[in-house]
Amino acid sequence: MMPDENRSRFRIREADLHRHLRARMSQRGVTRQEVERTLNDGWVALDAKPGTAGKVCIFSYGNVWEGRFFEEKEVTVYYKIVDQVIVLLTVKARYGRDFARGNAS
Repeated sequence: MMPDENRSRFRIREADLHRHLRARMSQRGVTRQEVERTLNDGWVALDAKPGTAGKVCIFSYGNVWEGRFFEEKEVTVYYKIVDQVIVLLTVKARYGRDFARGNAS
């Protein structure tokens, strides 16, 4: 369900992650916990297509991804709200450092 703006937070269960989304998460190194935190604590993704919402969050990473060390990971989650239910569409991840930070929404 869609959370109350002032009191509730999104809770993402494994059942909320459809096969395509799980594949993209695995391919891009994104966890369910990162998806949930991005939805709850991230800021609005300005590149979301009309009719789609998106949130962005930056995580400390300090690890190796595909053979290179990165300090941070930027996660973007795209979704829709249909009949007061969140429908997760896809996720993106970028690895690097000093990513621009938006204002929390």
